[in-house]
Amino acid sequence: MTLDEPVPTDTHLHFYDHRYPVAPEAVLRPPDATPDDYRSLQQRLGLERLVVVQPTTYGLDNRCQLDAMAAFGDAARGVMVVDPSTPIEELRRLTELGVRGARFHMLPGGAVPWDALALTAERIAPFGWHIQLQLNGLELIDHETELRSLPVPLVIDHIGRFTPPPGVEHPSVQLLLSLVEEGTTWVKLSAPYESSTRAPDFADQDPIVEALTELAPERLLWASNWPHPGQADPLTADDLDRLVRRWLPTPELRDLVLGRNPAVLYDF
Repeated sequence: MTLDEPVPTDTHLHFYDHRYPVAPEAVLRPPDATPDDYRSLQQRLGLERLVVVQPTTYGLDNRCQLDAMAAFGDAARGVMVVDPSTPIEELRRLTELGVRGARFHMLPGGAVPWDALALTAERIAPFGWHIQLQLNGLELIDHETELRSLPVPLVIDHIGRFTPPPGVEHPSVQLLLSLVEEGTTWVKLSAPYESSTRAPDFADQDPIVEALTELAPERLLWASNWPHPGQADPLTADDLDRLVRRWLPTPELRDLVLGRNPAVLYDF
């Protein structure tokens, strides 16, 4: 890919298949969502690349997502769940399959706790992976020291998932902006419904998005969060398109956030 040819990329989606065992601690158990199902959204939005993220439904068993990744070949990358006990040989195998990050979900249903974060980061660092973190962003300030000391890049899910969204001057939002400005942290513009109190327009997310796009658009990613697990009224392709154009109003911003940024982070 050249700088003149950004390739639109969805950096966060999940697949579900009843043939794979559900983790005992799983909170969400969505219906099947297959590669063929996802391709219709890809075509509608003109997306060509994707990043498959291990959902909490399957715990440490990454097989469902890895099999789905294989259906898209080199157009797919992955973020899987590993922990300090994951063998180095398995990390090497996952890297060869296209995995580029380790997911930490610090909300109900997550498979790996806070006290494993630093050890996992050390273990994945030689493979060029990053840590992908989902939490209530209001708790970011409580983990500042640990997050600043990570030996790998950090990706924060879902606009920080500040629940409920505070003003931009809130200390945790200011910390997020500081981490992003320092150049080692990325933020996904995705899933506003996970923390917004303003459905269906999610306008309470806009001030944080605007602050991020003004500060460091080169550290932002876009994602659909398809198939919107746990949502009774999931976003449609048209809904997603409207959000993209509201948050990223210029072609230059869309090329950067949807194309060039993920190409760098995920090694496309």
